[in-house]
Amino acid sequence: MKQAVHIGGPASAGPDLQELLGRVARGNQEAFAQVYDMVCGPVLGLVRSVLRDPAQSEEVTQEVLLEVWRSAPRFQASRGSGMTWVLTLAHRRAVDRVRSAQASSDREHRAALLDRTPPFDEVTEQVESRLEREQVRRCVRTLTELQRQSVTLAYYQGLAYREVAELLSVPLGTVKTRLRDGLIRLRDCLGVNA
Repeated sequence: MKQAVHIGGPASAGPDLQELLGRVARGNQEAFAQVYDMVCGPVLGLVRSVLRDPAQSEEVTQEVLLEVWRSAPRFQASRGSGMTWVLTLAHRRAVDRVRSAQASSDREHRAALLDRTPPFDEVTEQVESRLEREQVRRCVRTLTELQRQSVTLAYYQGLAYREVAELLSVPLGTVKTRLRDGLIRLRDCLGVNA
């Protein structure tokens, strides 16, 4: 048969919770055992209603009861009943656990987002790439017409030297020479060291 738990006051004759908390404050272990029996059920019920997880609820209940043992000297009967004080400790501890779990989840979420960020600055990369392309265009414009055509056909359109020579109607040796001279000129213009 289950025993009724009375939150508002003592269920049987004997010392009330306030008196027991006073004894606990003086280090009386037997008084703490009685306090434990009186408040354990209500504390577990309150904590479970906040946390919803049975294992965490039991853990937090244990923490609350340890806090009652350690902080019993701070209990002031003039500010409220002993049960209200204990349940306030329980509620605060349960809410702290929820906040801690949420903060941990938020940290993990932020860490996951950081893992997805590129290891370089995309804007900087784009700007540098545009500047390099513009510099190459400027340098290509300094080439002679035959050099520019040869470089464009060979390196931008992917034609073989023989195809470039046929398309421009010039000897293969001339195309190779113009390409070599054009690449040397581009290298110098771009400031690339050989």
